[in-house]
Amino acid sequence: MAGQVIELVGRLGGVGAQAEVTVSRGELALTRFANSAIHQNVAESAVEVRLRVHLAGRTVAGSGTTVTSEGLRGLVERVLAAARFAPRDPAWPGLAPPQPVAAPPPWDAATAQAGPDDRAALVRAFVDAAGGLETAGYCRTAVRTVAFANSAGQAVQGRTVEAAMDGIARADGADGTARDCAQRLTDLDAAELGRRAAAKARAGTDPIELPPGRYPVVLEPAAVADLLQNFSWYGFNGRQYAEGQSFAEPGVAQFDSAVTLVDDPLGAAGLPFDLEGTPTYTLPLVEAGVTRAVVHDRRSAAEVGGESTGHAWTGSSTIGPVPRNLRLAPATTTTDTPGVPTTATGTAGAVADADTAALVSRMSRGLLVSDLWYTRVLDPKSLVITGLTRNGVWLVEDGQVTRAVRDLRFTESYPRALGPGGVLELGRRAVRQPGRWDGVWWEAPALRLAAWNFTGGASG
Repeated sequence: MAGQVIELVGRLGGVGAQAEVTVSRGELALTRFANSAIHQNVAESAVEVRLRVHLAGRTVAGSGTTVTSEGLRGLVERVLAAARFAPRDPAWPGLAPPQPVAAPPPWDAATAQAGPDDRAALVRAFVDAAGGLETAGYCRTAVRTVAFANSAGQAVQGRTVEAAMDGIARADGADGTARDCAQRLTDLDAAELGRRAAAKARAGTDPIELPPGRYPVVLEPAAVADLLQNFSWYGFNGRQYAEGQSFAEPGVAQFDSAVTLVDDPLGAAGLPFDLEGTPTYTLPLVEAGVTRAVVHDRRSAAEVGGESTGHAWTGSSTIGPVPRNLRLAPATTTTDTPGVPTTATGTAGAVADADTAALVSRMSRGLLVSDLWYTRVLDPKSLVITGLTRNGVWLVEDGQVTRAVRDLRFTESYPRALGPGGVLELGRRAVRQPGRWDGVWWEAPALRLAAWNFTGGASG
């Protein structure tokens, strides 16, 4: 189908027409639950054709879901007609040349073919493990098959598959959360997620109020995922960098030496190419605290005199190229880790796992933070963010969780918080957190930081 569209552009647009086309088939399914019962089961299967044409110095893009011969011809005719009225595009970077891509990643057919009963079984396990607490959340599966072709001769194809679960449990107004993302549905331990969410909810009741200030913190992986997401969208974004709006300075030690950040689209059955046909690969963005790179599509790369890193996506033209599979490398030390019973009660249930317990045990006084949300950028250049905690905050004294704490508002520069001297310790186990869309994930261990700037309560 992709080849057919390229042929149509050549025939209808003439010799000078340059074109690239992506044809994707997505099968997305979602099972939602609330009040500890499934209330929604939805699925969609759709084919989308995205076409971009450069003709007579003008660039126009369009898309369609009608994939008959008439529908494809209509899409090509509409895009070519629009090219007559588009402004000139002197920064057109040209098409990706023919290049080989990586071998197809592992593919789990059972996840690709999962039905409502398969997802419902995981929901049941989560609800049962919560021990009677009110629960809510979702379980999703997604599979995509994608083909790309352009008039320069690049023609590649690939497929992705993913499963994810995100749930909360509630006890006396306190929420606990647990989430996971995997290549195989069978790798999601829904019962363990339910137990973890319930333990955190029970540990979060009867919270105390703390004054604003700078507190040492242990951020759990769900909270760290928000840091990675904002680093991705605003820091390592090639367009933001080209426009001078990014904090990133390649070659400079901007982070603590414990920090290594890698974008790894092939690390979880991702596509081996981007939406311009450029091969994708593992890209170190920060190595031992030193910023090494930002990501680029062909246009942002041309602006800075560089090469595309294979990060073109549907939002490149407006948002810019961003790393969407960012991994913070865990610690490799062999520090002894105290055990945490899976049936922990009271405030001990606030600590989700032995990895986090080890970080907490070495904190004299500070806060354990489960999750961050409603984060908004105040200054993109220094990446100062304001937001709220949620799903559990606890006071830590002499290495022990002692009391639940009411949610707090924070205002913090994310690069500063992870800057030289800011990272006291990383956990040894990285946990993958699902993004809002399939194919997007953030992977990180828990972090112990020297300071985090809390500026008030949740109400202001």
